[in-house]
Amino acid sequence: MFLGSQFDEKNVHNHVTKDTNEITLNGVSHNGFTAPEINSFGHSFRAYDAESERQKGVEEFYRLQHINQTYDFVKKMRENYEKLNRAEMSIWECCELLNQVVDDSDPDLDEPQIQHLLQSAEAIRKDYPNEDWLHLTALIHDLGKILLLPQFGELPQWAVVGDTFPVGCAFDEANIHHKFFKENPDIKNPAYNTKDGIYTNGCGLENVMMSWGHDDYMYLVAKENGCTLPSAGLFIIRYHSFYPLHKEGAYSHLMNDEDRENLKWLHIFNKYDLYSKSKVLVDVEKVKPYYQSLIEKYFPAKLKW
Repeated sequence: MFLGSQFDEKNVHNHVTKDTNEITLNGVSHNGFTAPEINSFGHSFRAYDAESERQKGVEEFYRLQHINQTYDFVKKMRENYEKLNRAEMSIWECCELLNQVVDDSDPDLDEPQIQHLLQSAEAIRKDYPNEDWLHLTALIHDLGKILLLPQFGELPQWAVVGDTFPVGCAFDEANIHHKFFKENPDIKNPAYNTKDGIYTNGCGLENVMMSWGHDDYMYLVAKENGCTLPSAGLFIIRYHSFYPLHKEGAYSHLMNDEDRENLKWLHIFNKYDLYSKSKVLVDVEKVKPYYQSLIEKYFPAKLKW
């Protein structure tokens, strides 16, 4: 039912081939992870046009998101949630809490969220065993979805999940279901209707206001609680739902050099985030000690949320 490890980036050269999903790192092809062609529903991944009741729900979700995610709304949400006054808990406690969440905007997934997190993390761990920061990033990247729960505001789905995009500038046609932006009030504001809008070319994504959701919230929680993940990890957390950029190349004019370096790691991560969604469940208790050790390495015991 639809409900409303540090690393030297200078030595990294990645290439993602769209047709084969093959990733080359430092000139070496990494094909250990084979991406399936269909999801657990029998459709192509992110097949937003497939005919099904769930797909109709996804379209309605994007209609509401595109209408309601305005610059003023995002500013209000940031001001509200940067207080971090809703809870105090560990990362693992949040992982367990996320079991209550199912993302209605995702046409590929109907398992509890902790299974998707562990499936992504374990797949990356297998192919990139020395990048422990990336394993942990995969585990925590979606924790911001707790915004759907009553104790964190019980925000509507359109204010928590789905693809993200900049506000304060023109809505690029690369955004999924772009047609629904015509009802967004920001369309009537001339300051927001140019390619750069209120921003400047090459200003850096950290200076761009993104649509509000679990990405920005979890980035805020990690940063304000003294997380020591490398910048690429924080970039992945903040922009993993920014599909118009990392899938279509839209809004790249707003990026700076650091963004472009971090985007290489996001392309690697995205393969696992998207294609590791399956019906093969991970034994949580078996892998828990490993991820607990990473949490202790990069995060304080308790965080403010």
